Amino acid sequence: MSLIVRSATPADLDAIMAMAMMARPALTNLPADRERLKARLALSQAALSTGIDRPGDEQYMLVAETDSGEVIATATIKALAGGREAYYTYRQETLIHASQQLDVRREVNILSISHEMSHATLLCALATTDHDQAASARHLLRAARLALIVRSPERFAPTLFVALSGYREAGRTPFWDGVGRHFFSRDFDEIHRAASLGSRSFIGEVMPPFPLYLPLLDDQAREAIGRAGDNHLEAVRAWQREGFRLSRHVDLLDGGPLLEASRDHLPHGQWLPVQIAETMPENACPGTMLVTPQRLGDFRTCVVTAAINEHGQCVMDANSARRLSVEADEPVLVIPFGQTSDSEGRPC
Repeated sequence: MSLIVRSATPADLDAIMAMAMMARPALTNLPADRERLKARLALSQAALSTGIDRPGDEQYMLVAETDSGEVIATATIKALAGGREAYYTYRQETLIHASQQLDVRREVNILSISHEMSHATLLCALATTDHDQAASARHLLRAARLALIVRSPERFAPTLFVALSGYREAGRTPFWDGVGRHFFSRDFDEIHRAASLGSRSFIGEVMPPFPLYLPLLDDQAREAIGRAGDNHLEAVRAWQREGFRLSRHVDLLDGGPLLEASRDHLPHGQWLPVQIAETMPENACPGTMLVTPQRLGDFRTCVVTAAINEHGQCVMDANSARRLSVEADEPVLVIPFGQTSDSEGRPC
């Protein structure tokens, strides 16, 4: 069974709503609220249909679909994480306390509230069903979002990042228990739910604006800083394979890691015209490629077994061209695709 990633439409509302309700813990960027998701789908369609020359408050929702038309995963790109309001994080820093008189010099690690990631592009809201191709869908959606950014770089910020859920143990969130609970007097899940259904700005408004000195935190809270939850460890490795690195920023609620990358360091691929053929050209070596059409108002990408011929054309079969809705001589973005899961190497 093969997968394709495309821009989400209002017809996908039920499937996306079901995935939002299944997500554990709840995703702050994918609220299990039908009206909010409906509005977001409309805004996503409008953004893709509009010529944009710089990033703003746009959000782009994508879905992964099987060849039978079943939607099994979704993911979103926020052109600016702080498009509507500041995106708060804790930034890890080091202060030096020194006294010549006492011959003392100490380096002390601190956390400072920051909103500098507000100006970066956020890749978020990745959720799946329990379909047996969920892992492949997650992998393809990671690559697809980067392909959309490469296809239309003017729509996104120079810095990209992804925020992963922090470490939890036996239903507890050590970082929240050691920091946030003192200022909110509420459980993590309650605050997390409020953040998913409304604005996150209240978090930065209530948390103290002063640096948090790490030596004053308990051991469990310190150890959770920048640590991903056990169910996100593979995601950390996957994003690192895509060129992302651990940021000095961490999530304000659970201390989870942020990974960031430069938009300019993404694989740029090639823009090539399509040739449709039932057989690969002689002496060509077919490869596994992520192919993305250029058209405005829609986004569609999938993994294709294709070849680049001597004329600089991307040669694919008719079925692949049909699924991508491309015709002969139409330009497509071609990016080599690593075969890192069961089905990524299969033709579209």
